Amino acid sequence: MTPRAQTPNTARELEHPAAREIRLEEVLHALADPVRLRIVRALAASGEEMACSLFDLPVSKSTTTHHFRVLRESGLISQNYRGTAKMNALRRDDLERLFPGLLDSVLASAARQEEGRSG
Repeated sequence: MTPRAQTPNTARELEHPAAREIRLEEVLHALADPVRLRIVRALAASGEEMACSLFDLPVSKSTTTHHFRVLRESGLISQNYRGTAKMNALRRDDLERLFPGLLDSVLASAARQEEGRSG
């Protein structure tokens, strides 16, 4: 009996734009939504990969999926499966190389805005 050829499980691999394909207008569009900005802020604060299930968002599961897809397709985050969990990471190095200071500036501004609301 000959062994069957192993085929990769491409259904579990998600497409990401290459760094050279990341467009400023798409990044800014993705960051303009409060829910997506909240996700990016959480990832930046963590500094590590986070599973989708760890985010407490005020939207439905299908809307949450949409927001993560927009972030991935814009190049802001990378996503990969680890078991059944979809893990998310900020593409900080790519973003800093393409748009120096942009992410840090947006995150700092969002933090100041949040402080203004609670203060």
